Parts: sequence; structure tokens; C-alpha cells
Amino acid sequence: MMSLQHIPIHPALKGYVEKVWIFRSSEKIADEDMKLVVPNGLPKLVVPFCNGLSGTMPGWKHMSKENSITLIGICDVPSIVDVQDDAESGTIGVEFTPMGISRFFNIRQADIHNRIYALIDVVGKKALEIEEQITDEPSPEKKAILLQHYLLKIFNNGRDPIFEYCVSRIRSSKGMVQIKHLERETGYSSRWLTAKFDEKLGISPKNLCSVVRFHTAYQAFSFNQPIDVYGLYYDQSHFIREFKRFTGMPPGKFEKQVNDFDKIFYR
Repeated sequence: MMSLQHIPIHPALKGYVEKVWIFRSSEKIADEDMKLVVPNGLPKLVVPFCNGLSGTMPGWKHMSKENSITLIGICDVPSIVDVQDDAESGTIGVEFTPMGISRFFNIRQADIHNRIYALIDVVGKKALEIEEQITDEPSPEKKAILLQHYLLKIFNNGRDPIFEYCVSRIRSSKGMVQIKHLERETGYSSRWLTAKFDEKLGISPKNLCSVVRFHTAYQAFSFNQPIDVYGLYYDQSHFIREFKRFTGMPPGKFEKQVNDFDKIFYR
């Protein structure tokens, strides 16, 4: 049986961290489950505390050992997640807002776009202390608190108002804002905005719009609710093309598959 427990976010992290959760499965996840995770526009940290965890996306695969911290850059491709051993499992997850990830990790975010890395490979030996603390703490809930304290420690107070404004516009419009409107509202060219987004998030403003728009549609699709296709897309074929891009298959085929693992994150 699978369950997802949401952990309160520290007040100082709100706006930069979207979610903190603990996923548990009391047994092996069913073989027929695709274990497909679709893009939701949120970079992540994950810590498997019971059983190892593998992540696979086109051209990339990573295995995370128990109590190791893994950084997942923003994704615009689907990925397959599975456990190392056919047994019970547990994972802690931190999902960052699009404007939040660069406040914690001062790297060019495009370098980890559609990539999964051990945190130690990104920030060096500075990650060892928090991994040791997490390893020594038996309680998953307290591990999640330790992880938030680590994020508070590395948080960078430097704001980027133009970038943050654009991200907020994209998210509040459900990905429907046009880039030419962002150019006019900020006074910066699309080329400049794309370079800024590559640095701070890892994908272009146009690509983030696509991911956010798809995420809105996918939430409805996951629960058999009506999708506002013509409110989000030019037409039905546009929706099908984008759906296939982010899941790997058209909607008609996808709805016949078992993907309870991913759906639990939308409940």
C-alpha cells in the first residue's frame, strides 16, 4: 500500500519550497504500474530512507542509495522511478518552486536540466554533514526537518525581481501568458529572458509555459475530470502533441495504463 504524508514547510522557506513530503510503500510497487513521473515544473531533492531509488529519463539514469541526497533539476521529459530491491520503500521529497531552486544552489540551472545528481557531486563535501545527520536520525519526519534546516542554512537572500516576476506571471496564468507580453511588461528581450531562465531555472520561459500548462491539464486528466482543452491549447491536436511530449504516449493510450505511483502525488 502506498501513502503520501505532507510535512509542514518552515515559514522562512515558503515561496521557495512548494512541498515537503514522505512517500511510503509497505510492499513492492506492482510490476504493472508504469512508475512514470511526468514533469510538474518543480526541481527536487529526494532522500530514500528505506530502500534505494533509481531514476531514469532519456539519456540519463541515476541510483540513489539509502539516506543519500539527490538533486533533480527541472524536467520537461517523463521519467521512470523504481526501487532498488523488491521490498518496502520510503522517500523524503522537497519540491522547489521555479523561482526557488537558484536561491539554494548557486549553479547554472541549465546544467542540471533533465538530470539527476548526487548532491555531493554538485556542492562537494559540504553535503556530507547533512547526509550524516540524516543517516543517524531514525525518524523520517525528523529527517525531513533536518533537511529543511539545511536549506535554511544555505539559503541565498539575493533576489532577482525580473525573473521572479516572469515566473509568477507564467504560473498565475497557468502557462498562458505570451512571451511577447513578458517582453513588453519587463522591457527585456526574449533572448535576455531566456538566458536569465537558463541561469536561474534551467529552461526557457516558453518551455516553462508548456510545462505549467500541461501540469494543469494533467491534474484534471488524473482524476477523470473535464480538461479545458480549448482554454489551454490551440486545438485538440495541440493538446495531444503536448501530452505525448510529456508522458511519452497519447492520452487515449495513457489512460489505459496503470500509473498509481504518480497519481498519489496529485491526491
